[in-house]
Amino acid sequence: MIAINQLKIEIRFEKDRAVAVDAHMLRKKAAKDLGIKEIQICELTVLKHSIDARKKPKLFHVYTLGVCLDGHAQEERVVKRCGNGNVSLYVPNPYIFPKSGLETLAQRPVIIGTGPAGLFCGYLLAKHGYKPILLERGDDVETRAKAVEAFWNGGRLNPESNVQFGEGGAGTFSDGKLNTLVKDKDGRNREALRIFVECGAPPEILYESKPHIGTDVLRKVVINMRELILKNHGSVRFGAKVTGLEIENGVLSGVIINDTDVIKTKNAVLAIGHSARDTFAYLENIGVSMEAKAFAVGMRVEHLQSAINESMYGAEHGAKLPAASYKLTAQTSVGRGVYSFCMCPGGYVVNASSEEGRLAVNGMSYSDRGSGNANSAIIVQVSPEDYGGSGALAGVEFQRWLEERAYVLGNGKIPVQYFGDYVKNEPSVEREDGFKPCTKGEYMFTNLRGLFPTPCETAFLEGMAQFNKVICGYAGADAILAGIESRTSSPVRIHRDADLQSPTVRGLYPCGEGAGYAGGITSAAMDGILVAEQIAKRYRTFG
Repeated sequence: MIAINQLKIEIRFEKDRAVAVDAHMLRKKAAKDLGIKEIQICELTVLKHSIDARKKPKLFHVYTLGVCLDGHAQEERVVKRCGNGNVSLYVPNPYIFPKSGLETLAQRPVIIGTGPAGLFCGYLLAKHGYKPILLERGDDVETRAKAVEAFWNGGRLNPESNVQFGEGGAGTFSDGKLNTLVKDKDGRNREALRIFVECGAPPEILYESKPHIGTDVLRKVVINMRELILKNHGSVRFGAKVTGLEIENGVLSGVIINDTDVIKTKNAVLAIGHSARDTFAYLENIGVSMEAKAFAVGMRVEHLQSAINESMYGAEHGAKLPAASYKLTAQTSVGRGVYSFCMCPGGYVVNASSEEGRLAVNGMSYSDRGSGNANSAIIVQVSPEDYGGSGALAGVEFQRWLEERAYVLGNGKIPVQYFGDYVKNEPSVEREDGFKPCTKGEYMFTNLRGLFPTPCETAFLEGMAQFNKVICGYAGADAILAGIESRTSSPVRIHRDADLQSPTVRGLYPCGEGAGYAGGITSAAMDGILVAEQIAKRYRTFG
C-alpha cells in the first residue's frame, strides 16, 4: 500500500453547507498526485482526515490516503518516481494479542470498575477465553442514565451511581472524545477504536483527527460491549462495590463485595476511576503503595458556538461546517501552565458531583453537538505543594475543599458568573436578554472570585487574557464561567511495577485513569488492553 500524506481538497460550499467529498473525488486526486491513471488504483482507504483553516476564507480537507496498486513492485516504482516526502510505502501496524502463558489460572480474574479501562480489559480477556468477572459499584448504563437525569432535574444525589460511578465510567457523560496523545507503537489505540466501531460507533472515528461519538452513542457502545463480554462467558455485576481485599503473605486471594460476599481470585484489575475516594482511602489504610500526584483544576468557560465557529472557520463559512473545537495553552507569570481541557462543541456544562455537600462540573455533548453553546474547562496546573497536607490523599482533600466551596457558592446548584463580573470581583445577576448557560443541572449566578487559591486565580486570569489574543472575544464580558472543574485526572498514582502489579499486593493490577496511568477515554481503554495482555502472557485460558 502507498500512503499519500497532506492530500488537500478545497472545501466547496453550496447554499448553507459544505459539499461532501466522495470516493470518486478522492480517487481522482490520488491518481493525479501519484502520476497514474485512476484505473490503476485497486483500493483506496482513508487513513486520516482533518480540516485546515489556516488560509481562511479558503478551507481545505486534508487527507492521508492508503492506495493499493496491482502488486508491491508497482507501488515501489510509483513511490520512487514521485520522489516526495508525502508519498511513501505504508507499513501497517496491526494489533496482535499475545499468546497465552503457561501458568494455570485456577480462579477467574476480577475487574473492579467498568469504565473504559475495565471494559476494554474485560472485553479482551473474555474474547480470549479468560472468563473475567466485572464488578461495578454503580448501576448499568440504562438505569444510571435515568438516575442522573433525575438528579439534574432536582432529585437526590446517589453517591454510588452518578456521573462519576456506574457502567461506562465518568466518560459516559462527556463529549465522547476518542483522541489521545499516547504513543501507539503496538497498535492499541487503533484496536480500541476498532472495538468502539464493532460495538456501534461510526466508522469515521478510525480516521478523523479528532474523533468523538457523543454521550448518546457512547452509552449504546457500552451496552454492546457488555453484551459481547457476556456472550464470551464473562460476568458483569452491578451494585457490587468492592469494600475489601483478602491478602495472604502479600498476595491477593480474594475481593470482598459490599462487606459480605467474597470472590476468591489471585488476579484483580483495579480500574476504579479517578473519583473512587473511599477506595483510595481503604487502599492507603492497608498499605498499598501509592502517592499524591499533580493534576489541574479550573472552570468551565462557555461561549456561543457560532462565535467559535466564526473564529475557527471564518465569518464567511462559520455556520456551514460542523461545530468547531479549539485547543489553547498559556504560560503565566506565576509559573503555572493554563490550558483548555475536554472542549465540548455544542455541549452542556453538567453537575458531575459524587459526594453530598460537594459540587464538581464537567462538560458533555451529544453526537450532534447541537446545544448552541461551546464550553471547555480552562484549567491550571496544581501539584502536591499546593494541597496543604501530606500523604497520598492530600490531593483528594484539596479537591474536596474546592468542591465544598463551590457547593456553598451555588447553594447546591452549579455556580456560574459572567467573566466581566469575575474580573471586577462583583456578583453576577442573570441578564434576561443576555447570553445564557447551557447546563444539565440547575445553576445559580454568584461570585466565583476567590474560589481558587490566589496563585491559581492569577494564572487563570492571565491565561484568559492570552487566549483572548488567539480567539477574539474569548475573554469577553459575557463569557460564562462555571465551577469547579476538579476531576480532570486522578489526584493519586497507585504504584505498579514492570509486570503491572502492585509492588505491595501481588496479583493486584492498578489500571487506567483512577490509578494514575491514563487521562481520557482512549488512553484508559489502551491501558486496560495493556493489563489484559499482561495477564494473558502469564496464564493459560480459564477452564
